[in-house]
Amino acid sequence: MSAATPIQGGGDLLRQLEARLVVSCQAPPGHPLAEASSIAALCRCADQGGASGLRVNGTDGVTVARTVSALPVIGLQKRWSSRRSLANGRPAITPSVEDAAALAAAGAQIIAIEATRELHGDRLAAHVRAVRAAVANLILADVSTLEEGLAAQAAGADLVGTTLSGYTADSPPRPGPDLALVEALATRGVRTVAEGRISTPGQGRAALDAGALFIVVGGAITDPRARTALFAAALGAGRDGG
Repeated sequence: MSAATPIQGGGDLLRQLEARLVVSCQAPPGHPLAEASSIAALCRCADQGGASGLRVNGTDGVTVARTVSALPVIGLQKRWSSRRSLANGRPAITPSVEDAAALAAAGAQIIAIEATRELHGDRLAAHVRAVRAAVANLILADVSTLEEGLAAQAAGADLVGTTLSGYTADSPPRPGPDLALVEALATRGVRTVAEGRISTPGQGRAALDAGALFIVVGGAITDPRARTALFAAALGAGRDGG
């Protein structure tokens, strides 16, 4: 494996996260767990359960996480907009430099930004460079393809996450984590974070074996509504069956 570009700062933080679990404590608007008190409870549960880091949405989420836990925080800002045409109506992840700077000011040690062609087009690298110039924090570029990941690293991202694989027009849907993308990035010397559809401990272990620096798990841990729906669908009849 080739060596990744040296980081200017944050080496101790990455050593703390290496081969560990980060739990994404988020809920979309309208979800029963979207309230700040619920996010706080999820963060505390992740901390007490042995997570080594938290991934949260918005400056308020960062503040909540920092208040209830001493774990490192990955901050992002989801933005929904009718002006953007993103696959399946998904939100953009920290689409502006201003969003990144606000997350840094709130106390997030790692700033997650989207680095996809679907959102930024030919300005993908320029966006990463602009964020890199604006914040001293570690930058995690969420991508959907190998090409995006390599471009993001070359532009200055400290970490590249497979978060958006399967969720953009350039990346077809898949049933499980994109271990092939994890391996392809890692073998090219990219500090890779495995995220997206990791639903079992075995899949998490496989992601580390494929070369991920650490893994991020969200709904499989923190979304009881989605887990309930999986069980209900598997059992077939549902509420009105008999």
